[in-house]
Amino acid sequence: MKHSVSLAINGSVHEHDVEARLLLVHYIREKANLTGTHVGCDTSQCGACTVLLDGLAVKSCTIFAVQVAGKEIVTIEGLAKEDRLHPVQQAFKNNHGLQCGFCTPGFVMATIQLLQRYPDPTPEEIRHQLDGNICRCTGYRNIISAIQEAAQHIAPCDTESGSPREGLVLNQG
Repeated sequence: MKHSVSLAINGSVHEHDVEARLLLVHYIREKANLTGTHVGCDTSQCGACTVLLDGLAVKSCTIFAVQVAGKEIVTIEGLAKEDRLHPVQQAFKNNHGLQCGFCTPGFVMATIQLLQRYPDPTPEEIRHQLDGNICRCTGYRNIISAIQEAAQHIAPCDTESGSPREGLVLNQG
């Protein structure tokens, strides 16, 4: 039996009839044709499938598409504005935090939430916050450097109003 699902991905509404067991990561890749979100392990251990669900970083291989009907999803494709990379993407590029690039979308999406929580993160905070993301290429030194650079290029949070940090505001279409 199929279920009708409607959700906003990167500001565009997507509607499809899907099996109840279809994982969100497969919906994003196969129904919405957004292949920047990767399937690394299918067991929620590597973080390559991380997306933002209503602003929170989640592993899309742990959620059924029918569970997020009516929600807003942001994928790696939704970060750049026109021909300009998001500050986190640019910092990963600048610091060679890309490695082979397979895990990068998950790291970038997890970093968005990390910087909302920790505007000026220490290397220890970064390691702790990203412990659900795995890079199988090499070490994490360049990724940590990229995140610290991104933090420097994003405006401080307005803690009284709770408004999002300028630069972490996402392009929604």
